[in-house]
Amino acid sequence: MNKRKLGPELTVSAIGLGCMGMSEFYGASDDLQSIETIHRALDIGVDFLDTADMYGVGRNEELVGRAIAGRRDSVVLATKFGNMRGPKGERLGINGRPDYVQSACEASLKRLKVDVIDLYYQHRVDPSVPVEETVGAMARLKEQGKIRYLGLSEAAPQTIARAHAEHPITALQTEYSLWSREPEDEILPLLRELGIGFVPYSPLGRGFLTGRFQSVSDLEEGDFRKDNPRFSDENFARNRKLVTAVEDLARRKGTTASQIALAWVLAQGEDVVPIPGTRRIRYLEENAASAGIVLSREEMEEIDAIFPPNAAAGARYAQSGMQTVNL
Repeated sequence: MNKRKLGPELTVSAIGLGCMGMSEFYGASDDLQSIETIHRALDIGVDFLDTADMYGVGRNEELVGRAIAGRRDSVVLATKFGNMRGPKGERLGINGRPDYVQSACEASLKRLKVDVIDLYYQHRVDPSVPVEETVGAMARLKEQGKIRYLGLSEAAPQTIARAHAEHPITALQTEYSLWSREPEDEILPLLRELGIGFVPYSPLGRGFLTGRFQSVSDLEEGDFRKDNPRFSDENFARNRKLVTAVEDLARRKGTTASQIALAWVLAQGEDVVPIPGTRRIRYLEENAASAGIVLSREEMEEIDAIFPPNAAAGARYAQSGMQTVNL
């Protein structure tokens, strides 16, 4: 697995592994299967693992902690704070207060059973707390040796600039894929100006870009995508046509639609490290192999023609979710 740099110092595998779906959101989960997938990721050089304290209300961090026990030195571990949830999973809002930053980090360290978090993100920006105060608290965690690098998630350009002025930010995590190209307008140019790495989440469009879904009925019970606008009945067929065109290119190239989608993201720059999520070794290996796929100029142009900005039908979240992004 090739390596890439986030910011000036943090070196990670060119593709990471998003662990969210191992514990929640995408239907039934299997901890043993997920741990085997994490072990396989480390075996093949995918060392950048991404979790958050809100995934499974802490269970995902505990799962990742069990999976990396005895292999901590082989892992670049990223987690997040800020989205508060109650013990039954109820949403309690966003919290960026300094005292909460400290307590959230300490709780994550205990669940992960590690001494330090490599990359610690503010999961969502708290509009009621100046970002300088939140980042200042994160900087104190670094001084305490509890985190190594600071990150933001779904922050607007002006927020990124203010945060970076308070303390250098190593990485920004935001949704980015063939059907979510909004970061190209302002965010990516700013990150490159400031020397901040870019970590696209949902680089496979929450699985839609894999081509595995032929209709909404293919989704399991309990899968949050059933309520996602891009998977709705009125938008599904239009979005499926876009994926069909990518599948045609993949057949001609001898790859899969997933690999084309990931290769396109990787081709956007050496400072871009996507974190596709999966619970299965088969898809992990397929995703990892995309790091070795080179798209020609003609193929990039064909993909851009299929998926120009704003090609996807529907918003990327329901209205409540859209109110928490790009703040």
